Amino acid sequence: MSITFAICATLSVTGALGMLLSKRAVHSALFVALTMINLAVLYLQLSAPFLGMVQIIVYTGAVMMLFLFVLMIVGVDSSDSLTETLKGQRVTAIAVAVALGLLLTTSIGSAVIATDTQLDTVLAGGNVQAIANLMFSKYVLALEVTAALLVTAAVGAMVLAHRERITPKLSQREQQKARFADYALTGKHPGPLPSSGVYARHNAVDTPALLPDGSVSTISVPAPLQARGSVRDINEEDAQQIVDLTQGNTVIEGGQDGRN
Repeated sequence: MSITFAICATLSVTGALGMLLSKRAVHSALFVALTMINLAVLYLQLSAPFLGMVQIIVYTGAVMMLFLFVLMIVGVDSSDSLTETLKGQRVTAIAVAVALGLLLTTSIGSAVIATDTQLDTVLAGGNVQAIANLMFSKYVLALEVTAALLVTAAVGAMVLAHRERITPKLSQREQQKARFADYALTGKHPGPLPSSGVYARHNAVDTPALLPDGSVSTISVPAPLQARGSVRDINEEDAQQIVDLTQGNTVIEGGQDGRN
């Protein structure tokens, strides 16, 4: 038991320090996951299975997914601004951190000096029942305030991530018209380029595609091959043989064709 506590406690502290000292947000998120998983193991070791499962499912699962979604929206490579947008923000943050540290120290100290008799009285009937009794009786106000803060934070995140649309959303028909209008002005192809190598006698990338009228589509060959002059020539006789084959006619190679 002591070995498990030593390993998990060391990894938890290492993850917490890594989260604070990491310069990249992704690394900080991974360190947070490391800390949360080891805390869950410590909860399970202290005969608190409900807290251990909640730590893994809610915090390591849901909250970490929220962090990752924020990183995806904001961007991993985005630089942080060191300019304070609110006056006194840094002083307030330091004061809140110190107050939170004192609160945690007091709570941990009271839990450490508590006797086994007090713990047995609190945990009478089971761990989950004891948590429910405290949550919905003594700490019901704190629970409701925390819930209100979480809802407010969720709504605030939605408001901050929302972007007002400056122009009305175009329909599919309007988008197609705009794409072809841009094609008429700039010559940029509005759809997928024709695949190279569709000529039945050759499937190489340097073989241009044939348009329905039989002409060659130059944009079907990559630009580097066109710059080197490596585009394969189309043999008209071979192309005619393909047409004959598709029509069901007989084709004899190496001599007179046997079209019926």
